[in-house]
Amino acid sequence: MPEGDTIFRTAQTLHRVLAGRLVVRFDSTFPALTRVDVDRPIAGRTIDSVVSRGKHLLMTFSGDVILHTHMRMNGAWHLYRPGGQWRRPARDMRILVATADAIAVGFNVPVAEFLSARDVLRHRDLAALGPDLLDAGFDAGEARLRLRASPNAAAGDALLNQRAIAGIGNVLKSEVLFAAGIDPFTRVGQLSDADLDHIVAVARQLMAMSVRAAGRQTTKSLNPNARLWVYGRGGLPCRKCGMRVQAKKTGIDARLTYWCPRCQPPREHARSAGRPPHK
Repeated sequence: MPEGDTIFRTAQTLHRVLAGRLVVRFDSTFPALTRVDVDRPIAGRTIDSVVSRGKHLLMTFSGDVILHTHMRMNGAWHLYRPGGQWRRPARDMRILVATADAIAVGFNVPVAEFLSARDVLRHRDLAALGPDLLDAGFDAGEARLRLRASPNAAAGDALLNQRAIAGIGNVLKSEVLFAAGIDPFTRVGQLSDADLDHIVAVARQLMAMSVRAAGRQTTKSLNPNARLWVYGRGGLPCRKCGMRVQAKKTGIDARLTYWCPRCQPPREHARSAGRPPHK
């Protein structure tokens, strides 16, 4: 699944190339998009902006028409020059937006719809998103409160909840908790406010690092094979202490979680120790 940093970079690139340009062609395999395009053609409109919200991408056209897409597991947007060879087969094309100088192709996009600005404000998924890690106005206190709202959730699962914090995917989840020194199976209710604030701060730092690196990176290593701390390294030595990195499928989607048992020691349950769950 694409992480928030990937969607953010995609939106930045699409905006840089497409914003202010006139649409000369629009195609889609989504019947709902095609029906709207017949009544209110996209060709002939100007692309005003392309922005990300967490893992959602919003392409705004003149005349109050917004294309909302979500990549889920396999979707992706690519940019090509007219006549350029596509890196994925044409059968995977779901949306095509072309200007005179560039073609944006959405491959295997599972979620796509046209919205108005008013619709965006009322949209169930968009309106429910937690603070976006890459938003300049990110509210760390709000993020902590939203995480705290699920006290029985494991820390790793809580970070994947887009209603708590928008933008974290499965890779960053494991990397953030390793860098923060938090066992991914610790319940949120066992964590102090200071713990949660530290997790959120680390998440912002690593997300920004990946954006600057133009590719997923959570270490500062110049070695291209050492860009991540633990993700994908089950059974290999921890880069910090040398202990074997563990991996386990967790959650309803059975996603792999990676962690170092020494750098991220399990915590004694606060309740069993006679202490309040958090302060």
